[in-house]
Amino acid sequence: MIKVLLRDGATREIPVGTRVIDILNDLGGRLKKEALAAVVNGVVVDLTYRLEEDVELRFVTFEDEEGKDVYRHSTSHILAAAVKRLYPKAKLGIGPAIKDGFYYDFDNPDSFTPEDLEKIEEEMKRIIKEDLPFERSEMAREEALAFFAERGENYKVDLIRELPEDAVISCYSCGEFVDLCAGPHLISTGKVKAIKLLSLAGAYWRGSEKNPMLQRIYGTSFPKKSLLDEYLAKLEEAKKRDHRKLGKELDLFSIQDEGPGFPFIHPNGMIIRNELENYWREEHRAAGYDEIKTPIILNRVLWEQSGHWDHYKDNMYFTKIDDLDYAVKPMNCPGSMLIYKTKMHSYRDLPIRMAELGLVHRHELSGTLHGMMRVRSFTQDDAHIFVLPSQIKDEVKKVIDLTERMYKTFGFEYHLELSTRPENSMGSDEMWEIATNALREVLEERGFPYVVNEGDGAFYGPKIDFHLTDSIGRTWQCGTVQLDFQMPEKFELFYVGEDGQKHRPAVIHRVIYGSLERFMAVLIEHFAGAFPVWLAPKQVVVIPISAKHHQYAAEVVERLKEAGIRVEADWRNEKVGYKIREAQVQKVPYMLVVGDKELEERKVSVRERKAGDLGSFSVADFLTKIQAEIKSKAR
Repeated sequence: MIKVLLRDGATREIPVGTRVIDILNDLGGRLKKEALAAVVNGVVVDLTYRLEEDVELRFVTFEDEEGKDVYRHSTSHILAAAVKRLYPKAKLGIGPAIKDGFYYDFDNPDSFTPEDLEKIEEEMKRIIKEDLPFERSEMAREEALAFFAERGENYKVDLIRELPEDAVISCYSCGEFVDLCAGPHLISTGKVKAIKLLSLAGAYWRGSEKNPMLQRIYGTSFPKKSLLDEYLAKLEEAKKRDHRKLGKELDLFSIQDEGPGFPFIHPNGMIIRNELENYWREEHRAAGYDEIKTPIILNRVLWEQSGHWDHYKDNMYFTKIDDLDYAVKPMNCPGSMLIYKTKMHSYRDLPIRMAELGLVHRHELSGTLHGMMRVRSFTQDDAHIFVLPSQIKDEVKKVIDLTERMYKTFGFEYHLELSTRPENSMGSDEMWEIATNALREVLEERGFPYVVNEGDGAFYGPKIDFHLTDSIGRTWQCGTVQLDFQMPEKFELFYVGEDGQKHRPAVIHRVIYGSLERFMAVLIEHFAGAFPVWLAPKQVVVIPISAKHHQYAAEVVERLKEAGIRVEADWRNEKVGYKIREAQVQKVPYMLVVGDKELEERKVSVRERKAGDLGSFSVADFLTKIQAEIKSKAR
């Protein structure tokens, strides 16, 4: 007999070889109906998994992230099975679960069309209705190579060849369909209730442009149709808010064929960008930062010294000057290190906070570019804080406070994630442990809940990432705080301590917006283009009812301009209702209508973008109102 410790603390004794599902059936109740898989000693397994030793066991449902992954990974197999039924010549790539859904990559002789997706979705529904069991099997590496080679599945053969000689290869079948897979999976296809195929895209095999381009089918699935309907409605709302669509409609930015991944910011977009920069400078001056500017192009020797040449070269752009190798900077940090080195520092000088709105360039694959969300040229609101080891925790806390204050201005909630040492890192185990523990202690002392992302840190240090939640519930990774002991070592930075000796400072790297381009894109979608007054490119439109009101309208425009308001008048010979609708389409916060009554009383009739008619105001009273909103950055 073996012992099983359940989630509620209860212990059960069961025979060796008992299946997890047998325990589930014995427990009964709602869990029996909703459980999708189980976690045994921290590992997610199928419900058919047999227990051979004492274990800790918990069941997962669709409410758990592990449950969602199992559910959607199983749905991706159903997708692949449907494609193989309909298009037998299609070769299989990979098909993982992803956030909110799944995808599967195929190499098919013909391009899939939206009509094909409809056919594939119908075939998926038939496979679900057949309630085919997901069955796991294992074979030796050579046997698996022969099995998939015989079926012409060269991408699976490619994956198997990378596995060790003595590896045991697992496969899952549902009906006639067999796929290379580590699992786990649902009990059967019938457990999937609501599905939707969403889109098509191209994707290089294994993410390399040197490999063949495959066709990727995206989809999602839910245990209830109501949940699927809710998600699809959210997608429709997201489409309306798409920053690429609104960016064009509101004339904010463009991406030109002459510069893929290099955004062009239009005059309206520059107003928003400048307001963001002004706010950033205002907050950073108050928080004790000094602003700097470092060159865009620097010598190769610098990038070798910083570690970027070894760890980041594939993402960099290069040039030659006077027959010497130079690189366009992908990050701002080495420049800050050089500024620090220009003079001697005492322990009394630290912390030194250097902030920079630095333009960087990174080579991104063309298939990953996405409006202003993923670009090749962007401005980071970087800061590098040089600190004594004893100051690390206090400075990280101050960074978090500043970040929180700025995010609240835009109405963002957020959650935190701690990312630890990646594989391609530099530095000793001891240094990484000290740095990671320092960040962890800050989070725990402040009582912040956080998620740990193992192996997702920067190559020079661990980091805390801020994930914003926008107005329709989507999350965006923007701010980050990174603790670095490596670059001070690489650049031989030092300060003179109380003992008169040289000591190494630590460096805190941090951004709040992340990149101005991406943050603008997030704001466009967060506000659906209807920016608060302080950010709006056009804050007021004055609408004269007829030509005889033009003179008074011009006086109102001039008075508002003198007060610093971004205002225009609509002089067109159109009906007032049409002009108001046009202003609302352009997301203008305020419309001031002037007619006979307003001219006589020297007032304006005020309409607000969302609330509608606010009544009659004197120009002075309206100015007081709008200036207060701008000063307070009201949303």
